[in-house]
Amino acid sequence: MYDSETSWRIGLLLLALIISIIASYTMFNFTGNLQRKDNHFRVFWLSGGAFVFGIGMWVKQFLTTLAWDQTIVFTWAAVVSLLFTIFFSSMAFVMLAFQNTIRYRLAAGSFILAFGVAFMSYFGELGETVSEIRTVTVYIMLGVLLLVSGIYAALRLSEWPGERNKWLASLTLGMSVFVESQISKQAMLLQYRDSAMYASADRLQEDIYRLSIIIGIGMLLILTSTLFTWYIDKRMNHMDERYKLLVENSLDTIAIFKKDKWVFVNEAGLRMFDATEPDELLGSSIFAYLLPQDHDRVRERMHNLAMTGNSGPLEQEWVTLKGRTLNTEIVELMTSIENEPALQIIIRDISERKKNEELLINSEKLYVAGQLAAGIAHEIRNPLTSLKGFLQLLSSGRKNNGTYYDIMKSELTRIENIVSEMLMLSKPQVYELSYHDIRHVMRETVTLLETQAILHSIQIERDFGPDPLWIYGVESQIKQVFINVIKNAIEAMTDGGAIHVHMKRIDNSVRIRIMDEGPGIEDSQLAKMGQPFYTTKDKGTGLGLMVSYKIVDNHQGKIQVYSQLGSGTTFEILLPFRYPDTAPVKTG
Repeated sequence: MYDSETSWRIGLLLLALIISIIASYTMFNFTGNLQRKDNHFRVFWLSGGAFVFGIGMWVKQFLTTLAWDQTIVFTWAAVVSLLFTIFFSSMAFVMLAFQNTIRYRLAAGSFILAFGVAFMSYFGELGETVSEIRTVTVYIMLGVLLLVSGIYAALRLSEWPGERNKWLASLTLGMSVFVESQISKQAMLLQYRDSAMYASADRLQEDIYRLSIIIGIGMLLILTSTLFTWYIDKRMNHMDERYKLLVENSLDTIAIFKKDKWVFVNEAGLRMFDATEPDELLGSSIFAYLLPQDHDRVRERMHNLAMTGNSGPLEQEWVTLKGRTLNTEIVELMTSIENEPALQIIIRDISERKKNEELLINSEKLYVAGQLAAGIAHEIRNPLTSLKGFLQLLSSGRKNNGTYYDIMKSELTRIENIVSEMLMLSKPQVYELSYHDIRHVMRETVTLLETQAILHSIQIERDFGPDPLWIYGVESQIKQVFINVIKNAIEAMTDGGAIHVHMKRIDNSVRIRIMDEGPGIEDSQLAKMGQPFYTTKDKGTGLGLMVSYKIVDNHQGKIQVYSQLGSGTTFEILLPFRYPDTAPVKTG
């Protein structure tokens, strides 16, 4: 009988120790995932670890009570102690998650977790059936001291890398809570009422079903959680290895910064920044590799990333260890390292691409310059040929000089117009901007061209609306745009008809529509509108519309052209609407 009871007691204590170690190991598996960089399941790992540890401590408490042949009382105190242990465990894990933030986090976490375990050891035994409590202070202090020391050592071991250290931490924690529970049985002696409903070791057969369910469910939860965390940990480690291979073999630089300091850079980054060892970059400031004029802009962008989460792609210049300037394209992402915010930057060297773009731009400039030169030469050569012919006629003594002079004067005027329009396109001019009611500008333009329209049997119909249409710009330039467009419409309508001019405010813009009833323009010709020296008229230079496009663009507006063969063409001009800040220059 004695051997049987001893074996039973040893078996129960051994089972309690094993459950304590397994619960600790499973808990460390849960909380270990908090250190991952991209952690979207932080709450799950925290609550899961606390729950498994609390269940383990609960089952351990029942087994220890049975092993000591003490009364097991099922009261509200047992449930409350379980909930409090889970709560304090989660608080301890939250404290531990703030690495490099809280100075004494391990000590604070150890005290919090020890309080939760001790709470179950002592408070879980209480209830309405207790009639007398006797405590041994020395044992309580000894148990708490051993518990805090063991938990602190276990938490320290758990932060060291390697599976071996995790098992050592689990053994240390499991042994600590197990020894504390044995000491607590001697530290607090309880006397129960005679009428209490309880189950002792002698009467275990009467409540074996209830105890089996409690212990069985607890062990099942712990084992299931252990297998689950083992599987998840294995899968995530596999994903981490694949991610590590991807980062290390990336052709682009992948770097991580914490508090403006380099904390990680891959091999491509070492090559890009002319470094041979990671230590040449790690620990140094990000601003040491940026141009001074970019510092404020980068600081502002890093501050905004806390809210936006990512930015890019955008261009950024860097300076290498050897002083080379790099043109790069970057993507910035917020991440976390050791549960602290960090900045991950993917850097792609585009220096070669920038050189090719500059070569392409220079090539296009030369091409455009060649096209302009050819166009100018062609347009000016024709009147120069005429002038040369008339000079030869005059030198030969021909009469009718008056007619010759008139023609020569008109040719010189044509050359002057071409040169003037080219000068306007060559470089920005300084003009005085002012507020104008654009209806007044259009009214003057229509009055100016109305006589020419009547000569071509064309009527100009207008709809300017009742309200002022304010713009901010140069009146003479806007008038020139209207003259160019309306003159083109008049010259296109060889059979007469009507030109419709509509003006209206659309949101924050003024829309001007000039619609003719000419033959229309083909789609292939519409695509070339505004190009220099492109015209559909026999005597046109093609510079008028080009100048008009530039004027409208300088006024932050745009021109759109719609046309249908046989129905006519519509020019739509959009200009920003702006109320006068001062008294208007002119009103409608």
